[in-house]
Amino acid sequence: MPDIVLHTKDMINPHFAKLWRTDKPEVIAKGGRGSFKSSVISLKLVLMMLKLAGKGNKVNVICVRENANNLRDSIYNQILWAIDMVNSEGEFRTYASPLKIEHIASGSTFYFYGADNPRKLKSNTVGNIIAVWYEEAANMKSFEVFDTANPTFIRQKPACVDNVKIFYSYNPPKNPYDWVNEWIDKKKLEQDVFIDHSTYLNDELGFTTNQQLRMIENYKANDYDYYRWLYLGEVVGLGTSIYDMDLFHQINSLDELPENDHVVMLKFSADVGHSVSATTVSCYGITYQRRVVVLDTYYYSPVGQANKKSPSDLAPEIYEFINRMYQQYPFAITGMIMDSAEQALRNEYHKRYGVDWKNVRKLKNVDMIDRVQNVLAQGKVFYLPTKNNLKYFIPEHQKYQWEEKTLQSDDPKVIKVDDHTVDQFKYLVRESEQELGVSWS
Repeated sequence: MPDIVLHTKDMINPHFAKLWRTDKPEVIAKGGRGSFKSSVISLKLVLMMLKLAGKGNKVNVICVRENANNLRDSIYNQILWAIDMVNSEGEFRTYASPLKIEHIASGSTFYFYGADNPRKLKSNTVGNIIAVWYEEAANMKSFEVFDTANPTFIRQKPACVDNVKIFYSYNPPKNPYDWVNEWIDKKKLEQDVFIDHSTYLNDELGFTTNQQLRMIENYKANDYDYYRWLYLGEVVGLGTSIYDMDLFHQINSLDELPENDHVVMLKFSADVGHSVSATTVSCYGITYQRRVVVLDTYYYSPVGQANKKSPSDLAPEIYEFINRMYQQYPFAITGMIMDSAEQALRNEYHKRYGVDWKNVRKLKNVDMIDRVQNVLAQGKVFYLPTKNNLKYFIPEHQKYQWEEKTLQSDDPKVIKVDDHTVDQFKYLVRESEQELGVSWS
C-alpha cells in the first residue's frame, strides 16, 4: 500500500490537496467540467478501501447516481478507472447483477445504486460502510434524497473508521434558484462540511489535452457566459431569451461552410400538432466536422383553417418534402426523429411507406435546451435562408423565452407559443449528440 500512496502526487492536482486530507465527514466537490473532481474522489475511495482491507477489515462503499440506468457508463467505470490507476485491477472482481465491484481478498465491495429507487436506498442492508458518493448530485430530484438515505448509511459505520465519509460531486446548474444551488448556500454554514470548487484551470499536471483546450477556447470565443457556466462552474442565471441568435449563422450555400467543411448525412426531425397546433419537419445536414445546417423546413399550421389536415393528409406531404430534400442533397438519411408521444402520424407514415420514425429520448426541457446551447456555443449551427427557415425556424427561436414568473424557481418553464421548430430542433440535437460532438459528461 505505501507504493500506491507514493504515486498519488502524480495523479492528483495540488488544488485537491485539502480535499484529500480533510477530516470533515461531508465533502462537496463542485465546479466546471474537466476539473477532474470525479477522478480525485474515485481514487480517494479506492485507496480508502485498500488501506482498510489491508489491515484485515471488510468495508463497503456506496456509489449513487440519479438513475440506475446511468450507473455503468459513469460512476461504475470511474471506480474501475481508479482501480486500474493504482495497479490493483487483479485484486478486484466485477458483478453485473447486482452491479458491484468486490475486493477478492477481503470481500470489501463497491455497491452501485440509482436514486430513482429511494426505497432501496432507505432500506439498505449493507453494513460496514466507510463512504458514500453521490456523483452528479445536482441531477437528484432534491436534497431529500440525501436527507432520507444518509442516516441509513451512517448507521452502518464500522469500528475501524471515525465516521462515514459522504462525497457529493456535481456541476452547478445555471439557475440560481435550482435546489442544489440553494442547498450549497445552506451547507456553507455547517461546520462538518468541506466545500471545494475546481475548474480545468486548476490542472497543473497537464491532464487536459491540447485538443480539449482548443475546444474550451472555442466555447469561450463563441459564448462567454456559456463557457463560464460549463467550464468555470459559475451560476450565470437563465435570462429571459433562451438562445443567442448571433450563434445561428446564415450561409447562402453549403460552399460557405467554414474550413471547407461539407455535409455527409441528412437527418429529419418532426414535431406534430395535427388540428391543435403546427406540424413541422426540418431537414438537417450533418457535416464532416460535426456542424449542423438547417437546410429547409416543412411547416403546416391549422390555425384559421376550416378543414384541418389529418395524418392521412400530412404523411404524403412530409414524404414529398423528404424526397425533395434528398433529391437536392443526395446524402445518406441516417435519422428520422419524432416526438415519442405522437402515434397517429407515425402509424400512418409506416402504413403508407414502411418507414418508422425514431422516438426521441426526452429529458427535462431545461436539459434539452442545455444541449442545444452547447452546440450553439461551439459555433456549429448554420442555416440556409429558405422561405420557411426565415418565416418559421429563425423567428420561433428568436421568440423562445423563459416564463419570467418561473425564473425564481427550481423548475423554470418556457412560454409555449410558436415553439414547434424549436422542439424538433431540440429532438435533433438530443438524438445527434455523438455526431455533433456535444460535450456532456
